[in-house]
Amino acid sequence: MQHLTYQTLDGSRASLSPDELDVLAQGIRGGVLTAADADYEPARRVWNGMVDRHPALIARCLGAQDVRNAVDFARTHRMLLSVRSGGHHIAGNAVADGALMIDLSPMRTVRVNPESRTARVGAGALLGDFDHEAQAFGLATPLGINSTTGVAGLCLGGGFGWLTRKYGMTIDNLLSADVVTADGQLRVVSATQEPELFWAIRGGGGNFGVVTSFEFRLHPVGPQVYAGLVVYPFAQAQRVLRAWRDFTAGTPRELSVWAVLRQAPPLPFLPESIHGKEVVVFALVHNGDPAEGERLAARVLEFGEPVGSMLGTQPYAGFQTAFDPLLAPGARNYWKSHNFAEIGDELIDAVIHGASTLPGPECEAFIAQLGGAMGEVAETDTAYAGRDANFVMNVHGRWQDAAEDDKVRDWARRVFRDTAPFATGGGYVNFLTEDEEGRVDSAYAQNYARLQQLKQQFDPDNLFRMNPNITPAALARTA
Repeated sequence: MQHLTYQTLDGSRASLSPDELDVLAQGIRGGVLTAADADYEPARRVWNGMVDRHPALIARCLGAQDVRNAVDFARTHRMLLSVRSGGHHIAGNAVADGALMIDLSPMRTVRVNPESRTARVGAGALLGDFDHEAQAFGLATPLGINSTTGVAGLCLGGGFGWLTRKYGMTIDNLLSADVVTADGQLRVVSATQEPELFWAIRGGGGNFGVVTSFEFRLHPVGPQVYAGLVVYPFAQAQRVLRAWRDFTAGTPRELSVWAVLRQAPPLPFLPESIHGKEVVVFALVHNGDPAEGERLAARVLEFGEPVGSMLGTQPYAGFQTAFDPLLAPGARNYWKSHNFAEIGDELIDAVIHGASTLPGPECEAFIAQLGGAMGEVAETDTAYAGRDANFVMNVHGRWQDAAEDDKVRDWARRVFRDTAPFATGGGYVNFLTEDEEGRVDSAYAQNYARLQQLKQQFDPDNLFRMNPNITPAALARTA
């Protein structure tokens, strides 16, 4: 075997001898891949098809000791390091050219304790893995809306979905975690064990170490919930969005209603005449008495004159996969997002204007209804600092042809710019693209200085930098 070239933390190039590579390989039970291996290509691919990077090495970890060995190796050789769980982050932070990738995807075990209503979840588990096991006991915790998203990345950045109004964010339900820090130590963190590090990982992303397992609190959910879609023609957009805004001001926490503006996909409950035309879609989930869910959904049907609806009692785990076909891996994706405390008429008009110029059939703008239990946690109780957001908008550019890159990104940036005057100024780090490093400090608001100090304590050399990066305090002072 020849020497292998890699990228160092300072951006220069260095090489590893065959003996050094053997040392790493002997310490990783799942094996180490290079570009010469058949499994390398699928292992380096991530969800966003715009990301096409080639790591020098991929360490396929099966447990915490594999992760410790990989972190020690990267630190010793000052290798650029990335960490992959689900590989779903829009910026593609799971992979970097010339880096050592710590691949957690084999670590997908989910173990549910129905008596204590807790779950121990491996760092490679996907939302679908978690829901499948927890729903066997009629339990769940707040997660996202795409079953192929990794639990680890979702949680470390905050995590929200259909259950957030009732049970808080994903991080609000995290009880403990196992974390390998930059010194190679495995630390168990919770509210009583290393509470500062526990505070930091609840929203601070992958900046403070590699979480190898999570312990979550579970809640009674389903297995059946009242859920579905109501679709309106775009000509009624202003009317129905204002009605939605007024309706959501008084809805119970068991109900979440999200608004989506996009072109209508060819769904069987929609007339063919509307396929490919701009529409307003309301997606809703009610976690409670189905009769009450049906009563509340009837109000959504009264916003205007819908062109189609699909509502009813269905498995919660099933609805968690409902949007998977629209979010399949491999397409090109670019996002821009804002947090909003309220939805005013001018904001509605700006979003409608943006949706009237959709650059392609897969592009959309969605506004998630939040608030409720999420907003009852103090801004400084966790690293996540967007508790004032009652709504989060994501302008989702999605397309297939690289020739359309500029057109779609320009559209997303324009909608972002036009809606900025109505935003809180904060942001959701899980939605930040690779060209938005300048928004990281504002996303963490008053918590950023504390996060920098903790970054200095646990990762002074910024080994964990492939993320919406928090600069260690000392490095920030010398920059």
